[in-house]
Amino acid sequence: MRRVIAAVLIPFATAVVVGLLVLWPGSVPGHEPTGVGFDRQTEQATVTRVEKVDCEDVNAGQAPPTGDTSTPQGREAVNALKGDCGKARIKVTTGENKGRIFTEIVQPAASRQLKQGQDVVVAFAPDAPRELQYAVIDVDRTFPMALLAGIFALAVVLVGRMRGVMALIALVISFAVLTLFILPAILEGSNPLVVAVVGSSAIMLIALYMCHGLTARTSVAVLGTLISLILIGLLGSLFIGWGSLSGNTDDNTGLIHGLYPHIDMSGLLLAGVIIGSLGVLDDVTVTQTSAVWELRQADPDMGPRALYRAGIRIGRDHIASVVNTLVLAYAGAALPLLLLFSVAQSSVGTVANSEVVAEEIVRTLVGSIGLVASVPVTTALAALVVSADRPAGATAGRADRTPAPVPVPGGGTVRATPPGQDWRPGEGRASEGSGAQGRGGLIGLGGKGRRRKR
Repeated sequence: MRRVIAAVLIPFATAVVVGLLVLWPGSVPGHEPTGVGFDRQTEQATVTRVEKVDCEDVNAGQAPPTGDTSTPQGREAVNALKGDCGKARIKVTTGENKGRIFTEIVQPAASRQLKQGQDVVVAFAPDAPRELQYAVIDVDRTFPMALLAGIFALAVVLVGRMRGVMALIALVISFAVLTLFILPAILEGSNPLVVAVVGSSAIMLIALYMCHGLTARTSVAVLGTLISLILIGLLGSLFIGWGSLSGNTDDNTGLIHGLYPHIDMSGLLLAGVIIGSLGVLDDVTVTQTSAVWELRQADPDMGPRALYRAGIRIGRDHIASVVNTLVLAYAGAALPLLLLFSVAQSSVGTVANSEVVAEEIVRTLVGSIGLVASVPVTTALAALVVSADRPAGATAGRADRTPAPVPVPGGGTVRATPPGQDWRPGEGRASEGSGAQGRGGLIGLGGKGRRRKR
């Protein structure tokens, strides 16, 4: 069984290395920032002062002269004249214009309010008039995000110890593969599906073997993950094509398509399905493999069928929880969109038929099918491999093993019946001693043995 696994995984790992070398990107094509969405030049800045001003004084030119509130835009402009607005003085702290100060008006109903001493991210438009070159686009969250990452790393190391350290290193390598290979290769024009398959396979091999060791147990998990990824790729390709899903459903994907029209957006969607399913697949396959190995250690006499049945019972619980996790994760990510459909009182059929929701449905169901399939596949492989293991020097049959002498009360010894063999009268012999004696079976179970009277 180990030779069979090696015959599959060694060529596969070789193909992954060759794919990385062939598809490795030279350089990302450059372009001029459009100033739309994330594609704009940004700088760091600090809010130095915020003062209250009358909204009517700073927004008078935005309201319609007639005060028309029949349209959402008109109502918003009229409401902007009410209450106190914030007038923030902001100082640029990076870039060629470091030290420049500009002002920005913050509406009272705005979701993001500025306060003195706050670090912010500003967009810089060099071609705009001087007074309009800078605008606040976000809050600088570098410190809280770094602190949270540090707490996460500390928790992983404290609980996982050396295994946790290796998991963190594997996580860093996974991000490196994603940012240095997958994303640049797609932008360079390589097929997104091929890049995703090669990149996710490299992540899988590095992460699993680094975290769990170069063992037969890890190899079984790798093989189960590989089979499930192939199934996910086939199903995803079929239903994305059948459902005519373009992958261009929001402002970000539209911007990518506008900047790089040669990128296959439906292929990018399928690549996202594969990469997104990989993390959960690793969890399921490693857990199932470890469960089968532990069952074998607890009862070395369990055969492959018994191991499979016991492992699949564990897997059913895992399936129920993981599928629910996937559905809730995708629903949580799309919650604002689902809320808009609810406000519009759209029917379930209308919501499911829209492309933006259909993409999430395909992503969820295809990934879930791959997860469900990984449980019996990985469990069966693990049961076969662990059952094929034999300790060094052990005989092939259990019936041929010589039973070890077992002490009995009174000082004598008796040879125990080997595991898996039924005891038959007349086959065992008690050794000479001051306790139980006799030629034949064990005392109390029949045979020709007898008890010496004192």
